[in-house]
Parts: sequence; structure tokens; C-alpha cells
Amino acid sequence: MIDLEKYPLDQPGSAAFETLVNTCQAQLADEGLFNLAGFFTPDAIAATLGLAKPMIEQQAFTHARDHNVYFRDDIDDLPADHPALRRYKTINHTVCADQIEGSPIIALYDWAPMAGFLAAVMGKPALYPMDDRIACANVMTYYEGEALNWHFDRSEFTTTILLQAPEAGGEFEYVKDLRTPGNPNFQGVADLYDGKLDTKICPQSPGTLNVFKGVNTAHRVTPVVGKTARINAVLTYYESPGARFTETELMGFYGRTKPWSELAAEKGLA
Repeated sequence: MIDLEKYPLDQPGSAAFETLVNTCQAQLADEGLFNLAGFFTPDAIAATLGLAKPMIEQQAFTHARDHNVYFRDDIDDLPADHPALRRYKTINHTVCADQIEGSPIIALYDWAPMAGFLAAVMGKPALYPMDDRIACANVMTYYEGEALNWHFDRSEFTTTILLQAPEAGGEFEYVKDLRTPGNPNFQGVADLYDGKLDTKICPQSPGTLNVFKGVNTAHRVTPVVGKTARINAVLTYYESPGARFTETELMGFYGRTKPWSELAAEKGLA
């Protein structure tokens, strides 16, 4: 699934593993993210897309919402027309781990050294896969004109792997540390919306592992241009075992609370 010669996740404690961890930590400190190009192999990408694309085309859940960067409207009694609360549209099409079981991307998610590597880089005692086959790992698709708009994440960090790049657009754009835990920086957000801040584009090619600290870093995926969709995987780990989304969260993000096998049987798709 991955290039273990270049990225020896299976050798914790080795000099090569420690060098990789140190390199990733330095990039995180400097840029708020790190990229590992060519992490997921071409064969693994092809096999994943071979399973995922029919599901994307026929059974993906379309998640669309209007939101501001904070995903909240009731912040410190700000008026609804405050520039920092300007609203934008996000739309993507999601399939979940339980819809593509057996694919390389889900096998990678379940592979213990993957969580161990991320824990080492993030300075955590351990990280664990979710006990939730709907929310744990998703493949998200953006078609022409669609985007993931400006926002801050709820989680400390996010792990993604690009599976298919569009012809143009679909770029990961960000501003590191635009807010802090004690300062939402309303003026800075307004300046971002008005094009007054310098942003960075994170170059990615298919197979790139990207880990970024998005809780205080404003970021977006720019609108896709052209007929080739942008497809990426999102892998979610927690510091404690047994993590699950609530039914409200599952319905909001994925449009269902039941396992895909049960839902497919009810629809006559199994």
C-alpha cells in the first residue's frame, strides 16, 4: 500500500523511522502541515479508485451546506452581517469505510503502524482508529465548480491522502495560525475574505499523505476546474479507543446512521 523504503512506518525505533518523524515534526512546526509525496502507491490508488468510483457515482452522500469559517453563527453576540461571519458554500460527495471495505485505503486505516506513526509525529502516547465504520475513513469527491470553503477544523489535526487530482483548481489553500485558542481574530478573518492576507498553496499529487493542524489554521479546497473530479481520503484517529460519532453527527455528515450492509439490504442493493 505504501512505499516502505522511503517511509518506514513498519520500523518504529529505527534510525530511519526517527529521521522521518523528526522531519515531519519540523515541517509541522514551520508550516502547520507536512506532505509525504508518493506515500500511497499507484497500485494502491488504482485499486482503491476501482472500488470507490462505482460507489461514488451511484451511492455517495452529497453533503452541502452554507457556513462561515467558524461553523457557528452565535459568536460573542456579533451581528449576523459582521464580515467575519460571511457565508460560503461547501459541497462534496462522500462514501464511507463500510462502503469500500477491502480497499487498500481502508486496509491502511486499520494498519496499526499508521496510527503509531501519526502518534509519534504528533507527540501523542497513542492514537486509535474509530469504532465507527461510517465516520472513521471517508473518500470525498469534488466535481467541477465544487469546493470545501474556508473553515477551521474541530479536531487538532487532519489526515488526508489525495487519490485523484483535477485538471485545475481543487488546491489546498491555507493561512497558518489565523486564530488562537483565546482570540478568534474576527478582523483577520475579514481580511482573509477580502483578499488582504497572503495565503499559501500546498502542492499535492496523487498518493500524497498530508497531515495538517487545522484547528487554528484557516483552510479551504478551491473550486475544481474541469471534468476530472478531485478525490481524496480522510482518515480520522482519536487519542482514546472506542470513539464514535453521535447519530446527529452521522446524519449531518453522511445522511445515515445504519451500517451500509443493512441499508443496502433494505434498498435491495446487497
